[in-house]
Amino acid sequence: MVDAGDVRRLALSLDGVEEIDSDGFDFRVGGKGFVWSYPERAPGRGRVLRTDVAVLYVGDEAEKQALLLGEPGLFFTTPSYDGVPLVMVRLDLLDAERLTELVTDAWRMRATPG
Repeated sequence: MVDAGDVRRLALSLDGVEEIDSDGFDFRVGGKGFVWSYPERAPGRGRVLRTDVAVLYVGDEAEKQALLLGEPGLFFTTPSYDGVPLVMVRLDLLDAERLTELVTDAWRMRATPG
């Protein structure tokens, strides 16, 4: 099980990462976001930053669908993310090794010029 502190330590260990001031966590590389707290929009409550859920950049729709279909208990999405290469992941279901893989892949894709 990992948490927001683990996300922060990992993200900040990667080259060129900038942390954006937030009530949760928000990390960018080259001005492009790669992992941040899930801004849940709940009826009657407005937007609430969920630090137990990370939004991850996954590169393309095929990768997104593979994660969603392959591990539906771990990854999810919402209609506001339709057509966008982002997934949400429940941090309490991840171990450190998997978190490292996911965050590093997201960082690598966003750090690559192009």
